[in-house]
Amino acid sequence: MSEIRLISTDVKLGKDVKIHAFTNLYGCEIGDESKIGTFVEIQKGVQIGRRCKISSHTFICEGVTIEDEVFVGHNVTFINDRFPRATAEDGALQDESDWDCIPTRICTGASIGSSATILCGVTVGEKAVVGAGSVVTYDVPVGAVVAGNPARILKRKEETVKEGNP
Repeated sequence: MSEIRLISTDVKLGKDVKIHAFTNLYGCEIGDESKIGTFVEIQKGVQIGRRCKISSHTFICEGVTIEDEVFVGHNVTFINDRFPRATAEDGALQDESDWDCIPTRICTGASIGSSATILCGVTVGEKAVVGAGSVVTYDVPVGAVVAGNPARILKRKEETVKEGNP
C-alpha cells in the first residue's frame, strides 16, 4: 500500500522534518527536526517550531502558533472560532470574510495530552502540561499542570519546583 501525504507546495519545511503517511498540510511552516504523525491536518498560517512532536489524528487549524520543543498528543483539536456557523445571516455558506480567526499560542516546551481540546484565544505557557482529555478555555500559566473540563490548575510552577521536578 502506498503512503499518501497531501503536502501543498506552499508548505515550508525545516531540515530533517519527518512526516508520516495520511497527512494533509497546506500553507503552514514546520521547524527543523519536528515530527508529524499519521492522520494529521495542519492548515494555512500555522507555525510549528523546531523539535516538536505532533502525534496522530491531530487537527491544527489556522491561527495556531506552536513554539519549539512542544509535544502534542494523539487526537488533539485546536479551535479558531468562538461562534462557528455554517451559514451567514442571508443563509449563504460562510466564507473567510464572515468570521474572525482568533489566534492561539502554545509556548516552548509545553505538553498537550491526548484528546485535549484547545479553544481559541488562549496561551499555554512555557513548559506547561495539559492533561489528556482536557478542554482549555483560559490561558495556562508558565509551568502549570492543568486538567479537566474546563481545565483547572492542579499545580503551579512553584509547587512543581518544590517537589524537586524540573
